[in-house]
Amino acid sequence: MERAIVHLNVADFAVAVERVVDRRLAGRPVIVAPPAAARAPVYDMSDEAYRAGVRKRMPLARALRLCPEACLRPPRPELYQRAMDDLLRRALDFSPLVEPGPADGHLFVDLTGTSRLLGPPVDAAWKLRRRARNELGLDPIWTLATNKLVAKVASRLVKPAGEYIVAAGDEEAFLAPLPLHLLPGLKAGDLERLARLNLTRAGQVAGLTADQLRVAVGSRADLIAAAAKGLDAEPVLPAGRHTEKVSAGHVFAGDTNCPGKIKAALLEMVQEAGHRLRSGKLAAGGLTLVVAHSDGVRCIRRKRCRPESANDFDLFELACQVLELAWTRRVRVRSLHLVCWKLRPLSVTLPLFAAERRQVLRRRNLVAALDRIRSRFGSRAVCFGRTPAKAS
Repeated sequence: MERAIVHLNVADFAVAVERVVDRRLAGRPVIVAPPAAARAPVYDMSDEAYRAGVRKRMPLARALRLCPEACLRPPRPELYQRAMDDLLRRALDFSPLVEPGPADGHLFVDLTGTSRLLGPPVDAAWKLRRRARNELGLDPIWTLATNKLVAKVASRLVKPAGEYIVAAGDEEAFLAPLPLHLLPGLKAGDLERLARLNLTRAGQVAGLTADQLRVAVGSRADLIAAAAKGLDAEPVLPAGRHTEKVSAGHVFAGDTNCPGKIKAALLEMVQEAGHRLRSGKLAAGGLTLVVAHSDGVRCIRRKRCRPESANDFDLFELACQVLELAWTRRVRVRSLHLVCWKLRPLSVTLPLFAAERRQVLRRRNLVAALDRIRSRFGSRAVCFGRTPAKAS
C-alpha cells in the first residue's frame, strides 16, 4: 500500500501561540527571549524579525540592535506545550500514528490506509489544517509525501505559509534541484566535504555511484545517498513512544553565584521536566546537568536514577547531587540545562517495605495533586517554598 505522510508545521510556533494570546502582535516583529538578560539567547522570532536578521540562539542585545522595533515577550514553555497538546489531540482524530516534536509545532501524521474513513489524504490534510486554524487560531503549513524525509523537505520550501504535495514516484525529481542543506540528517561536516568536490545539489549526489560517494563521505555514503534520492522507510511513531530525552533550561537575567538562585532555578527545571515525563507516562533513568559559566566554560555531569522516577522530589534530590559534581568553579553561572535520559514507561510498582512504600505513596499523591492544580490554574498557581517567585 502506498504510504501517505503529512507533515504539519506551525512556523515560528512560540510566536504563533503568543499571537493567539495577544492579537495585537499580529503583523508586527516579535522576539521571544528573557527580557532582562541581554546575553540570553533568542528562543524564537517572527518572520518579520527573521527578515531583519534575528536568528534563534542569537544574544538578545544583538537581536534588538538588528530589530529595535520588535515586541519582546518572555518564553512560556508550559503555554507552548499546552498548545502542542491541543494540536496533537486534533491530529489523533485522523490517525493513531502521530509523531509530534518537542513543543515546536511539528507533527508527522501517517494517513496510510485511512481513505475509506477520511477520504483522500489531501482532503484529510486540509481538514486537519482547518481545524487547527478554526479551533486553535494556528495556521500550519502542511505537506504530503510518501515518507517523512520528503514531507519535511517540502515544508521547508513553503515556510512560513503554504502547502506542497509530492506525488509517489516524484521524490528524486523533486529533490534533485534542491541544495543539500535542506536534507534532514546531513551534518555540517558532510556538507563541507561534498562542497569541496563542488557537490551542492541533491541531484548531483544522487547521480554518484556508491563507491564514488564513499570516497567523499566514507561510511555515511549510504545514508546520504538515500536522502538525496528521497528514500526513507522510517515509520511515524505513535505519540509518546518516540521520546528519547526530556530537557529543560534556564538562563539567568544576570550571571550569578548565589546558591539560592541556582537551586531555585534547578527546582523550576525539575518541575517542568517532571511534568512532561508524567504527561507522557515516562520515568527518567538518569539526569545530565550542563552548567554554563560567564567565561564560556561548560561543566557537564550526569548520574543514574535508581530506580527510574518521574517524581519531582526524587528528581530534585538527584539533580542537587549532579549540581554538586558540576558546579565546582568560582566563575559566575550564566545558564543551566537539565536533560532526563534513559526514559522508560512509568512504573506503578511500590517498594516492598512499609516505610518506603508510605514515603513513595505520599510523594506520588502530592505530585499528582500539584499536577491537577497546575493544569487547572496554571504552572505558577502553587510552588515549593524554595521558589516563592520565579527564579531570575
